Amino acid sequence: MTVGLFGGSFNPAHDGHLDLSLAALRALGLDQVWWLVSPQNPLKSANDMAPQAARLASARAVIAGHPRLLATTLESTLGTVYTAETLRTLKRRFPRLSFVWLMGADNLATIHRWRHWRHIFHDVPVAVFDRPTYALAALGGPAAHRFADVRLNGPALRHLKTAQPPAWGFVPMKLNPTSATAIRAARRPAASDPGP
Repeated sequence: MTVGLFGGSFNPAHDGHLDLSLAALRALGLDQVWWLVSPQNPLKSANDMAPQAARLASARAVIAGHPRLLATTLESTLGTVYTAETLRTLKRRFPRLSFVWLMGADNLATIHRWRHWRHIFHDVPVAVFDRPTYALAALGGPAAHRFADVRLNGPALRHLKTAQPPAWGFVPMKLNPTSATAIRAARRPAASDPGP
């Protein structure tokens, strides 16, 4: 069985996350997608971060009823903080499963700032999904250049799940403009008018 691992803050989860997961199931022929709701992204401020339980609840609400999608707090259970560490631990814990790391193009553009980011590419195949306004920065960034010679394109993407790492591909999909940042901004109460 091949499982797509989709990590993130999910602060909150939304239909863009769902669209990416469904595109992964279709385009890559995955059996399941597990959402890894992180305890706290080391590169993000905790100030605007909802409690993990609330973010997990939002993730479960978005994927409710889909039999091949699962929202988890596996990183909390495993005690891992960094993606590279999580992947190595999951591979040891589930030796009969094959994993593919899933991420949006926004993350490919900045993955070179992640701890041991090269290990991610060497441990599992990586699928990068298009996101509005990020494709050019992602495909022109350090990670895309570093691993340019192991990129799969077109019909070859279907074989990404069985490719020997390092291997990655950019998956085009219908772009969804929804963002967690915009959802949080819309939920904030407007500043009161100070008056004359």
